[in-house]
Amino acid sequence: MESAASILDGMRAAIPQGRVKLDQSEVRLLSELTARLVAARPDALAEYQRFQAIRERGICLPRDATTQWLVGRTVLVTGGTGCIGSMLMEQLAALGPGRLVSVSRGTVQPWRLPPGAEYREADIRDRTAISELFAELKPDLVFHVAAQREPGRAEVEVHRTVTTNIFGTRNLLDAAAEHGVQHVVCASTGKALRPYSPDIYAESKRIAEWLMARAAAGSQLLITAARFTHVVDNSIIADRLRNWCKAGVIRLHSAEIDFYAQSALESAQLLLASGLSPRRGVVRMHALRNLDWPVNLLDLAIGMIVETRSSSPIYIAGYESGYEPEAFPGLYDPRTAGCLSPLINAFEAASVVPGDCTDTDAFELRAPSDDAAALEALAVLEETCEKSEDSADLRGPFEALSLALLDSTLRDVPKPALQRSIQLATARGAASRAHDRLLDALRRWAA
Repeated sequence: MESAASILDGMRAAIPQGRVKLDQSEVRLLSELTARLVAARPDALAEYQRFQAIRERGICLPRDATTQWLVGRTVLVTGGTGCIGSMLMEQLAALGPGRLVSVSRGTVQPWRLPPGAEYREADIRDRTAISELFAELKPDLVFHVAAQREPGRAEVEVHRTVTTNIFGTRNLLDAAAEHGVQHVVCASTGKALRPYSPDIYAESKRIAEWLMARAAAGSQLLITAARFTHVVDNSIIADRLRNWCKAGVIRLHSAEIDFYAQSALESAQLLLASGLSPRRGVVRMHALRNLDWPVNLLDLAIGMIVETRSSSPIYIAGYESGYEPEAFPGLYDPRTAGCLSPLINAFEAASVVPGDCTDTDAFELRAPSDDAAALEALAVLEETCEKSEDSADLRGPFEALSLALLDSTLRDVPKPALQRSIQLATARGAASRAHDRLLDALRRWAA
């Protein structure tokens, strides 16, 4: 029987990457090769089923401590009508808050509707509206989940992504500090573990983490946070594959992609767990410790083809803007990576602290000792956003902020850690211009 590897080689040779459209003869050829590929990977259906089963996973949450923290309090959730936000609202409602309110942009229906929950409409980008809402509700506790979450869309809708993920987060934190909120719990992403990224979504969330650290250092506000990886319940990848299986061509970035996944339930419970051990002056950032084996994208696609009995062909299309083909080689240190969540990088590993939940890892995210240049760049980006919504106008100021924040971050990393990262990256070789830029910055600060 021919191997899957040889069939994939034939696919790549037949139709090069980067094609926007395929003609009928190319589709017929890929359909034939895809049928052979499905036969060559009989275990793919089991991998697809494992991916779907992740929806049922949860974590061991300290119930008594969580209830004691939340009972009787006024709790506000931003983005409470989305997938994770709806699950969080359901989990919160069961813990006896005095008042539970969701605020979301638009009139999106919640995935779940827990009894007693209230739903308000406001955009976190509207500083005045958010401040007025805080003044009215006087929340004790805020969960900030609202965000623009799609990497591909972020590259097209730069203005919306920047104003939501960066300035919307700042609005929320400012309102919380102004109106006497005791504690804010923020949702972040594993993509933010990169000290630098040219991708709009990943870097916008990295900048948001910096703003959290600044807010924690500059006020009495307690801030904790959680990093998520791919959430199965609202999987962008699965939605795309499902639509392509109905009609069209299944366009994969690569056949060699493996990615971690978690459930919406785990995500909501992780946010709750992250709130149990705050420390004033720093952000305690949490992530799931055990994410099980990564899911293989090709097997996921083949498994869905088998389950849906689809005749759609697979095309290895190459990476879209907004998606990084390979992690920076110096981001993880093999000496520590196997013991910690894969959503914590080698620089952050030195700040790991024990958490209240045995299923999570946590580290302390501190504000940079000198971020004046980053603050100046942030002001320029905000001014540009006020003048223009054109993505071309925003990319330059956004990149300037990204690089200024990179310098602010690396300035505080101990030199042995920088040198170790350089050693690991040099041994593998930089894979992209972004990796070259990060390696140059590491060398500059190590020197």
